[in-house]
Amino acid sequence: MKAARSLLHALTATAATGLLVLGGMTAPAHAVTAARTVSVSPGCGTPAPQTPGTSVLNSLTSQGTTRTYQLHLPSGYTSQQSWPVVLAFHGRGGTGAEMEGFSELSTLPAIVVYPNGVIGTGGGNRQAWQGAPYAASGVDDVTFTATLLNTLENNLCVDQRRVYATGKSNGGGFTGLLACRMADRIAAIAPVAGAFYLGTRDNCSPTRAVSVIDFHGTNDGTIPYGGDTDRDLPDIQSWVFEWVVRNDCARRASYQSVSPDIAISLWGNCTEDAEVEHVAIDGGGHTWPGAQAESGGSGTTTQTIKAHEVLWDFLLRHQLPS
Repeated sequence: MKAARSLLHALTATAATGLLVLGGMTAPAHAVTAARTVSVSPGCGTPAPQTPGTSVLNSLTSQGTTRTYQLHLPSGYTSQQSWPVVLAFHGRGGTGAEMEGFSELSTLPAIVVYPNGVIGTGGGNRQAWQGAPYAASGVDDVTFTATLLNTLENNLCVDQRRVYATGKSNGGGFTGLLACRMADRIAAIAPVAGAFYLGTRDNCSPTRAVSVIDFHGTNDGTIPYGGDTDRDLPDIQSWVFEWVVRNDCARRASYQSVSPDIAISLWGNCTEDAEVEHVAIDGGGHTWPGAQAESGGSGTTTQTIKAHEVLWDFLLRHQLPS
């Protein structure tokens, strides 16, 4: 309940003023940091590969294929202190650069990485992620993500206990697959309008409890809130509750309508101090909450909250065990 009150306060404050009040100190919601224990990476102490505050397209080789990713370093980046990492996965047909443009994730005090998928099946030469029926055959994006993390940790000063994954639509669904298969490296996930195809949730046996905050609009016409049996898409509340069960949380959620269009459900008392949270946007479409630009979907975009601020407040409460 304490965590629920904290989040509800954060949402209310953000919606009203864009500020969070924590411990009697007022700061911008996206600039709040938390006391933490860290596990530093081999890249600590090495020169920054690019100017702090900039975003640069990089490449690496995974499974013999050249893969690309947009890397953003926070303006205050220094290799003398470790930084959390946010992996941000675009939706089908999107790009990392587009994801950066509408999500505002690069305003966070973190290293933010926007990987690019591989062109999948179907028309339009659209990039996609593993687990979806239209993903490129034989491409292992979980392995690519592990290789990407290795590269980041070797070249940057990363807090290895605070690596998080978020994504929109197909990219949001892929974060679920990462939670299932890379729980030893991903501390928590934050899917937005997630496309949780069977390939992202089948045989899911994470090695530890993984905290989850999920955002979904009730009027999402692309990935319906109530599910789509023809595409093996679950109803969103059932998908969320699967994580409640996996994490052995208390089965009763704390619930609050923060505003006319935002309803929060939070399950606590989970194994390993995990939490599961669901943010339902009443009337929301297949969009990124708070986005000021096109976010790759149709329908209403709420301005009551900003997804990047709310998910950051949640993610900072969670880290990998020592």
